[in-house]
Amino acid sequence: MKPLLAFLHFFTFASAAETLPAHNIQAASAYSAAHGGHALLIKQNGKILHESYTNGHTKSEPHRIYSGTKAFWGLTAFAAEKDGLFSMDEHVADTITEWQKDPRKKNITVRQLLDFSHGLEPMFGLHENSFKDRTAAALKAGAVAAPGRSFIYGPAALQVFHELLARKLQRQTPTRYLERKVLGPLGLGSQRYLPDQHGAPLLAAGFMQTARQWSELGTWMLKHEDILMKLQGSSANAAFAFGFWNNHAAASKAARQVDAEAMLDKKWQQQSWRNACLSRSAPADLIACIGSYGQRLYIVPSMKLVIVRLAKDSKPNDAQMLRLLFAPKS
Repeated sequence: MKPLLAFLHFFTFASAAETLPAHNIQAASAYSAAHGGHALLIKQNGKILHESYTNGHTKSEPHRIYSGTKAFWGLTAFAAEKDGLFSMDEHVADTITEWQKDPRKKNITVRQLLDFSHGLEPMFGLHENSFKDRTAAALKAGAVAAPGRSFIYGPAALQVFHELLARKLQRQTPTRYLERKVLGPLGLGSQRYLPDQHGAPLLAAGFMQTARQWSELGTWMLKHEDILMKLQGSSANAAFAFGFWNNHAAASKAARQVDAEAMLDKKWQQQSWRNACLSRSAPADLIACIGSYGQRLYIVPSMKLVIVRLAKDSKPNDAQMLRLLFAPKS
């Protein structure tokens, strides 16, 4: 069975959610604490199964989630599409008219901006808090690959998306739209936006949340199957889309367990995402938000499960963490 079909089958026909064994939770908690873990929160069916804070971290202390921020803007894109502001498959150059004469940029779609198959250079310098004008710089990003051909992870495309959304909204800022359409329904308020000198937020990172706050994103996702079904990735990287990573390939015998953070440390030309999964031990319908240094939000729809890990960890290992959590009962 192909990975996507297996995932859909598993998601649709899964039996009543099975509870994680207490031994598995204890093993994962010990592993997390021993590897720089600050928090581990596990919720199932909306109830907390486990909550622990270690290595000097406390329950009420907001924590940087780094690239976990991306998913909130992905949900903002889905809200904008639903509101009729754009379609995912329209060309960005229809709105960003400066791109219409560029032979590559004119063919980039909104979807490709958000699944990172756009072909633009990543421009990691945009992460700098002191950056003067992220929008102007991102719009001038070089097109280093044909759209749809390569997975290029970085902040440039998201800053282009911010400008596209700003032009579509006209009378409302993208940040205010994010707060009304996404953060508000999640019970979250204004976030740490890291604006540049012109007020443009950094979409790739910046948010700070407690474990319980971040878990609300997972709880919301479990109630929205229509959104879950849109996170299928691209031909350039089937394991990533709209700020979320997926484990769909785990259903395939050809699955390759990939440490996403370690792979992203390589130059985009050297990365390999073919048949990539986060863990062969975890359910194929698992999706994740992955933030630098071990920040994780795992969501398992078939088990009604939400897991948050906050950490200060230079070498996180999703496969090991997930193997401990989902090891079969002995």
